[in-house]
Amino acid sequence: MGLKLAIFGQAPFGRDVTQRLAEAGHEIVGVQVPPDGGGRPDPLAAEAEARGWPLFRYKGYRRKGEAVAERVEEYRALGADLNVLPFTSVILPPEIVDAPRHGSVCFHPSLLPAFRGGAALSWQIIEGATESGISVFQPDEGVDTGPLYLQRGGVPVEPTDTMASLYFDKLYPMGVEAMVETVAAIDAGTATLTPQRSEGASFQGLIDDAAARLDLGEPLARVERRIRGCDPSPGAWAELSGEPIRLFGCSVESTTAPGEPAGTILAADEAGLRLAVEGGTLRIAKVRRDAGKVPAAEAGLAVGDRLT
Repeated sequence: MGLKLAIFGQAPFGRDVTQRLAEAGHEIVGVQVPPDGGGRPDPLAAEAEARGWPLFRYKGYRRKGEAVAERVEEYRALGADLNVLPFTSVILPPEIVDAPRHGSVCFHPSLLPAFRGGAALSWQIIEGATESGISVFQPDEGVDTGPLYLQRGGVPVEPTDTMASLYFDKLYPMGVEAMVETVAAIDAGTATLTPQRSEGASFQGLIDDAAARLDLGEPLARVERRIRGCDPSPGAWAELSGEPIRLFGCSVESTTAPGEPAGTILAADEAGLRLAVEGGTLRIAKVRRDAGKVPAAEAGLAVGDRLT
């Protein structure tokens, strides 16, 4: 039959889900993306412009905690049967979430109820999760707390995974298929909803600079996971003489105590930095300083420098 869909999303994932839904015969009646920041064009916005889909660029739909009436009316005029939220940072009011006859459907890159929040990919690595997966759910007034349409798990979180590899190599393609499958089931009248269980529920905040700050005196495993969980963004960091030094491309070189204080640079060569931490040494492939990201050997760091 095909549904009239309002899309709230961004980035390549939002574009790919929307493309697939259009190819499946659904009508895209509107696309909401974040405001243009003046940098690289958003892929979903570019797709909407190319196809002539109505495009909206609001920062949000609330003002002082209340729904913005004119934006809600503008949205309702689209006549959507279903809202699709493949990748969005916008918190929608109930006046929009609940408005279509089929409500809304949202993607989340974890096995809910674990790792609720906007940085689930990073926190799964930082906290040492060994299995990941995706969830498709109906949003409610909580943060990632609504009932589930679909879950797929069994995705191993490898000791070498970064936030980027977990997402792009594993959860991204699975998520596109799951969103398309869920919308098809809603259209066919075969979709079912299951409340999230309370056991194992957790919520973590966004990864800001405070969350990405390294304590190089922590055990090796925790330091290494934080670096991988913040790679490529925002970059886990420590300081050298007051300057933030962000570390990328981390691997464990040795689990033997290095005999130098944690944070000491033991080598800086073509293989990267050798960094002493509590209980071993790490290899760091790339570093970002004030001048930008470069191979670690070109970052101007010397043997004996100590990051704190």
